[in-house]
Amino acid sequence: MKKSKNAITSLCQRHQAIVLHHDATQLRVAVTESVPSGLAEALHFASQCQIEIECWPQARMDQFQHAEQPLVAREATPTESAIEATQQILRQALQRRASDIHIEPLQHGLRIRLRIDGVLHPLSSLPDTQPAALLARLKILGGLDIAERRLPQDGQFSMEIEGKPASFRLSTLPINRGEKAVVRLLQSENAALSLDKLGLPAAQLRLITSALAQPQGLILVTGPTGSGKTFTLYSGLSALNKPEKNVCSVEDPIEIPLPGINQTQINPKCGLDFNRVLRALLRQDPDVIMVGEIRDAETAEIAVKAAQTGHLVLSTLHTNSTAETLTRLRQMGIPGYLLGSALRLIVAQRLVRRLCPHCRQPAQAVAHYPSELWPGTLQTWRAPGCDHCFSGYFGRLALFELLPVTAKLQNAIAAEMPLDSLLALAKQQGMRSLLAAGLEAVSRGDTSLEEMQRVIGLDDG
Repeated sequence: MKKSKNAITSLCQRHQAIVLHHDATQLRVAVTESVPSGLAEALHFASQCQIEIECWPQARMDQFQHAEQPLVAREATPTESAIEATQQILRQALQRRASDIHIEPLQHGLRIRLRIDGVLHPLSSLPDTQPAALLARLKILGGLDIAERRLPQDGQFSMEIEGKPASFRLSTLPINRGEKAVVRLLQSENAALSLDKLGLPAAQLRLITSALAQPQGLILVTGPTGSGKTFTLYSGLSALNKPEKNVCSVEDPIEIPLPGINQTQINPKCGLDFNRVLRALLRQDPDVIMVGEIRDAETAEIAVKAAQTGHLVLSTLHTNSTAETLTRLRQMGIPGYLLGSALRLIVAQRLVRRLCPHCRQPAQAVAHYPSELWPGTLQTWRAPGCDHCFSGYFGRLALFELLPVTAKLQNAIAAEMPLDSLLALAKQQGMRSLLAAGLEAVSRGDTSLEEMQRVIGLDDG
């Protein structure tokens, strides 16, 4: 009998199989993906039992190993190794102020990169763990199906890192060498959400404060992914969070829980989409409604109509400038007469890396900008890098372009005037473009000319 067990153990180790059940009449084992040729016959010869072989995905095999059930295939990797590796990666990400962690399988091994201040940097000290085990651990934390490797999945989890609570969002995607995972580090609940902390110049801060004080209307925050729209939106929402107001939101997902605000997360699987929640919210006697993102014409129409019927509506839109926002809403089929009367303010924004104050130094002055954009020469700055920073940059700052919808602009939008005319009118009223805001930041030494051009480009003037 002992010889039989040794033979079975040896066969399983050779073929990386695990024993699920073994008694006098039956031997049941699991292998990864496909049954190796000759394994069933060899096991039957060694055990003289009826043989059953199950084919499992690698992730399910890893979960079985982590569940500390008996293994025969090989020495089980201790559960702690994947747990410790995950903790190590998350800890490094938090320490280095990363916004995202990219975990990608390679042909031999693993690549992990951290997005710090908007730029990806490779993680040099990689944990000593199997890629599949690391991914299985993340899926378990995020409540995902670890046996599903063919479809994308999304989840969320929270845990303590060095004694402090932290929240994360997990997204997996099948790629040619397995599955890639991206972990987004979410803003903590106790983050300082205040309009004063956004870095707005005094005149622009007054414009936002004035728009938020209106009893009704639509305020839009626009920009590409990763431009800080969510933080600006939540800061505005926090300013409106008062006992005398019923503040509601519909989000996907809820990124920052705010006590005192009724936040609803959409769930498309059970039919709870943005439009359904928005219609329900309008029957909840709201004063303020926050829509996480306007994604389609129907959501845009409901938001605009809500803004006309006594509600203050805040939302985001993926557009590059205030002018492009007007174009996008027109393309969504919102008529000018509705849009003009509903809109109160459009905010376009970007995040640029901030030069390290410890090692920044003046660089050459340049003089190739139109005088109406930047008169005279522009002083530029650079930072070679020091012990306080990472590659010369530390942290980020926001640049803003604000378009307040005045009575003149309302009439122009309602009359569906061409975009060039609307833009000219906005500039007459003192609108400062994103490029102008970027050049001012360069002149002050807050960021470099190269970084400003990387984020904004030179066509936004």
